[in-house]
Amino acid sequence: MTDSHQLQEQAPPRGSALPQQAAPPKQRDAFFDNAKYLAIVLVAAGHAWEPLRGDSRTVTACYMALYALHMPAFILISGYLSRSFDGRPDRVQRLLTGVALPYVIFQIAYTYFQRWLQDDEDTYLPLFEPHWLMWFLLALLAWRLTVPLWKAVRHPVPLALALAAAATASPSIGNDLQLQRILQFLPYFVLGLVLRREHFQRVRTRAVRLAALPVFACAVLVAYRVLPRMKYTWFYHRESAQEMGEPWWTGIVLTLVMFACSLVLIACFFALVPGRHGWYTKLGAGTLYGYLLHGFLIKGARHWGWYDPEVMHHEPAALLITTVVAGLGMTLLCTPVVQRIFRPIVEPRLDWAFRREHAAR
Repeated sequence: MTDSHQLQEQAPPRGSALPQQAAPPKQRDAFFDNAKYLAIVLVAAGHAWEPLRGDSRTVTACYMALYALHMPAFILISGYLSRSFDGRPDRVQRLLTGVALPYVIFQIAYTYFQRWLQDDEDTYLPLFEPHWLMWFLLALLAWRLTVPLWKAVRHPVPLALALAAAATASPSIGNDLQLQRILQFLPYFVLGLVLRREHFQRVRTRAVRLAALPVFACAVLVAYRVLPRMKYTWFYHRESAQEMGEPWWTGIVLTLVMFACSLVLIACFFALVPGRHGWYTKLGAGTLYGYLLHGFLIKGARHWGWYDPEVMHHEPAALLITTVVAGLGMTLLCTPVVQRIFRPIVEPRLDWAFRREHAAR
């Protein structure tokens, strides 16, 4: 008979090193994956609504309210998830392969896809003129590289707001590299950097949840009222006040007003985001895939006449159909199957191009 005490693990001899155990894999936060998925669905819906605007004040008001929410929310989440970036070589490698290289690949792909649709034989390749939605990758690259700067300054959000306001009064910045958008959307990214998990919990209360839908409805009503006096393109954040036909000080005022309005909508959005795991949670890991790929469907839908049927000429039906199709399409593009297929071009490894110790890390 073996004594049970003899089965206890013996202490290692003095001086011997204990074997190091691998750190457990970092768990993903279901709340932020859910938020990313829902935000990217709203982005797709906004792009799908664009051809419906026409002369419809109602559709344009819905479009304007949506644009006040979806990209600011998505950028704020991107800032929150970028807090750990410190310029370490392995993180720079991931930034280059996961953001910079996909920008180059998809900038080329979208350029030639658009020319194929238009039978355009132009051979010029505008690598530094982001095509349509490609501005976000270029902006994310710039924002993430500046994370150590925002961590060092004392009042990062007011400073970012000051830069955004100054950009709206500076038409000389031009459109190269979409610098206007990089600067004007910067406050949302910086705000995400300084927020903590408890800040999100503060808006996830019953009172805010009950107020969320009425607030969204009020946003549409306000957009409907201000449309004759304010262009919806202000929420693109891609032009200065002077380029919008307004005096320079208008851009400074609207920068602050739009930031405040977007924060209210973002708070309501976060209040409604589920905090538990659901069938959609795993799709939050594939939002970059959905973002980069859905543009081909949106561009193709307009070219192939998907908006031409008679039912698409009725506002309620058209909004419902495009929203449902956009949601289903974005859901499909974020699935693990699509991620596996397109991972070589969306998240290429390229370990051979970097020092071995950084690639392994």
